[in-house]
Parts: sequence; C-alpha cells; structure tokens
Amino acid sequence: MRGVKSAKWVVGAIVVAMAATACGGSDSKSDGKGGATFRLGITEPTAIDPYNAQESEGSLVTHNLFTGLYKVNTDGTLKPMLAVSSTPNDKGDEWTFEIKKDTKFSNGEPVNAEAFIRGWTRAAAKASASDVAYHMNEIDGFKDLNSGKSDKFSGLSATGEYTLKVKLSTPDFEFVKRTAHSVFSPVPKVAGAGDNKSFNDAPIGNGPFKMEGSWQHNQKITLVRNDDYGLDKAKIDKVEISILNPSSGVTLEYKGFESGQFDWARMPTPQMPVAKAKYDPQKEWLKYDSSGINYIQAFNQESPLNSADARKAISYAIDREQIAKGVFQGLYEPATSLLPPTFKDVYKADVCSSCVKQDKDKAKQYAEKAGLKPGDTLDFGYNTGSGHEEWVQAVAKQVEDVLGLKVKLNGLPFKEALAKQQEKGAKGIWRQAWSADYPTADNFLAPLLSTEGINPDANGKAMGDNRGRYSNPKFDEMLVKARQTKDAAERAKVYQEAEKLAVDEDQALLPLWKRSQYRLANTKKFDGLEMNFQEEPNLAEISPK
Repeated sequence: MRGVKSAKWVVGAIVVAMAATACGGSDSKSDGKGGATFRLGITEPTAIDPYNAQESEGSLVTHNLFTGLYKVNTDGTLKPMLAVSSTPNDKGDEWTFEIKKDTKFSNGEPVNAEAFIRGWTRAAAKASASDVAYHMNEIDGFKDLNSGKSDKFSGLSATGEYTLKVKLSTPDFEFVKRTAHSVFSPVPKVAGAGDNKSFNDAPIGNGPFKMEGSWQHNQKITLVRNDDYGLDKAKIDKVEISILNPSSGVTLEYKGFESGQFDWARMPTPQMPVAKAKYDPQKEWLKYDSSGINYIQAFNQESPLNSADARKAISYAIDREQIAKGVFQGLYEPATSLLPPTFKDVYKADVCSSCVKQDKDKAKQYAEKAGLKPGDTLDFGYNTGSGHEEWVQAVAKQVEDVLGLKVKLNGLPFKEALAKQQEKGAKGIWRQAWSADYPTADNFLAPLLSTEGINPDANGKAMGDNRGRYSNPKFDEMLVKARQTKDAAERAKVYQEAEKLAVDEDQALLPLWKRSQYRLANTKKFDGLEMNFQEEPNLAEISPK
C-alpha cells in the first residue's frame, strides 16, 4: 500500500483547508442513539470503491464499508471474517474458501460466492484500469481479463452458494494472505462496472459502516453504523471525515486535534516532540511499529541512476542515524533492510550494506565508478503536506555535501507526484513509503521490485508499484520459487536471498527508516482506540465512554 500507507492525494478545496483551522467543539458529538460521532481529517482519496482503493485515505473508508474473507490483526496474523475455512490443494495452485452464510449487503443483497466472484472480476477487468488489481495476478485468467481478451475470470468458480474455488496460474502457498486486501471485497449486483460513478462515490458494502449520502469531493465523507452488519456491530454511530488541503493536510489534522475538531490526527515532523510531551502524559499519544518501510525510490532505467554503483553512491552519502536523531528527535530508527522487523520469519538486519552507516569515501568511490561528477543534477521528488520537507532537505544537503551534486527538490501534491513517477523516462529519486497490505514478504518484494510490478501500458507508463522499474530475471525467478515452496522455513530463506539480491547487490532502492507510526487519539472520549495493521484507527472496535 502506498504510504502516507504512500498515498495518492489530490488538491483539496481551499475553503475546506480554511475550515479545518477553525476551532471545533471540545466534545465528541452524539446523535442521540447512545453512540457517538468520531471525527478525523484526511486528504482527497483516489477511490473509496474497493476496485481501486489504494492509499491510506481511500483504504480507511473502504475497510469500513466492506468486509472480505480475512483481515490482518496488528500482530500480522490472519483473522477470519467471512471465511469459515480456506484450504489449498497439495500443489498450492488451487484454494477452496467456505464463506459464512446469511450475511448481506446494506441494500439487502446476499453476500455469497457469486458476490466475491463479481467483485474480483470487476476489479480485474481492463475497463476498470485498477491500480491494485495486480494483487490478483496469480489467479488463472487474470491476464486475459485484465487485457480485455475476456470478460470472465476463468480461475474463479462457485461450487456451491457459499463455496468459492480459486484456481491459480502458479502455485502460491501464501495466497490466502492476499485475500485480506480490500480489492478482494465482494460487491452487490448494483455495483455495475468499475466506472459506475454513482457506485464509486457511494459504495454499497457489507461492512460495519455504510455511506451517509455520497462522497462530497474535496469536502467530506460521512459513514454511519450498519445495523444489519453480519458480524460484531460497531459501537459508534457515525464517522465524519473532513477532506483537507493536501499541501498542509498533516498540519491541519494536528491543529484540528488541538482545537477539539478531530479525535484522531497525525502531526508535522517538527511538532512530534512537542506533541509527545503534551499528550503522552494524557494517554492520547499512540505509537505503532508497523509492517512498513520508509525508503527512497531510485529510477533504475534512466541516467543518472541507471547503475547499481550510482545508487550505492547516493545511499552511502546519507547519514540515516543523524537525521533520525536530529530531524526526527529519535522517534524513527534507521532501516537496514526492506522487509520490516514485524515479519519475524524473514527479517534480517543489515541486508543493505550501504544503509548501515554513512561512508563518505565509499560514496565518492561508487560515484566515480558510475560517472557521477560534482555539479551534476539529481532530481529529488516528494509529496507535500505530509511533513516530509525537513528530512528531505536534510538528505539533499548530505548528498550535496558528500558528492557535490546539485539536488533539485520537487514537491508536489501526492496525486501529481505519483503521476510524475509513472511517466516513461522518470529519473532521479523520490520519497516513498510502503506498508503491508497483507503479512507476507511477497507483498513488499513483488510489487516494489518484480518486473511484473512495473506493468507498463502501451505508452510506457508504469501502472504497477515498481515505479523505479527495477528488473532482474534472477530476482523474478526467486519469487516464483518462494511461492511454490510449501515449507514455511524454506520459503523464508528464498525470500531472504531475493531481498539480498535486489536491495544490496543491485541497490534497486534505498531503505531509510523503519515505519514507526504516531497518532494523537481522543482517549478521553473513546475506549479501545488503537492503530490497526493498516495504520488506521480501528473504528469498528472502539466505543464511546
């Protein structure tokens, strides 16, 4: 998932940004039903319809509107939701899911095997042009459906009203974990095709909440409790989501929390130590060491970073420890691998040799080998409005001081930023973050580094999440081997070897910091508040005091 969960954001209306700075009420509102209203701010999502929900903002809404087969607990374990059971065959290329009976969408339509087939087919169809459909690429028939050669998902079948059979084109003994992603949500018949505007803006789901009206773009999204939900019902009545200006979204969240307008907020990086000192004693400061990574995306196919030596030069020039202590005031810890420590079965420290410690001499040696010369320009892009400015400037200065390069900073709203990265011929480096959609090493290695993860369209635009366009056939073969390995311990070893190849030997990208997340939460008004696996507030589980 693209984070912060590398989000795609668009410019919000200025009037909304102004409104977000105003003081709100100090109490959480109640609608008289014995519950309460929970309020928070986000920036404009790319989509809230599961066929294309992809970043923190849209996924927050989608996860609360829809319930799939599984969800992921904060410790990375799978929790059955509508799945009664999931069983692979001996080869790992066929899975059978038994689905909980007698649940329904909020419009009364039944949630059965056909509803899941409908949702998955809709997302993978060519006309949908989904950025997240690639999570289904192992299912037999995906390529034909995604390319427009077919309108059916040949690998999916309902062998009973509540029995879903999934045939894979390649064995994967961890496929079940993928189904925790929101793109695997069921949808009702009224969903229609992926370009159904009315459903895109007012999705009808089967989750703990449902829409109140439609998505008011650049203004707000309102959710209300779904009293017909087939599992444990939410304890709050309503969720009011204000859509903020992306150029100052995090600042507006923080101000909104301080004024009492919001019950949940992120903070600008410079304000974190102050916020911790104020809110930690009040038990309103939350920390979560998430399954994610902050990193620099290097564009591997274009000069000046089209060689591993050039990429290593940049990596060795960065003093991660200094920035962690200075800019982040010790709240972040340097990362020396791509896979996060929370993935205990595969995690190894110091996979990335150039990440362990700044080495100016090695940086210069690799720069010389790569033909990088003092005075050369290095483009450095980042998304605005999320508190990245300070550390991006610090990294740029280190690279300039060590290598003599001219670093050109390019800050853009997230939607524009990610579109820029997709362009054929994109070059330089870009600030990125990634948080796991589901708890497997494959969820990092495949989308970010596999050749298939580039997924170029006819014009060379990168439609997948491998925006750096790294491609190594040996690495791709390792991923296939890992998926086909039934023994978990042996599978972990193959993933470790693949990470070493891409992140150390080829330096496809540059790990920076482990993804510790901090939030302010109104624990004075709500019980049970915490960040979930997706770094979102656990809206369906909290209760008013």
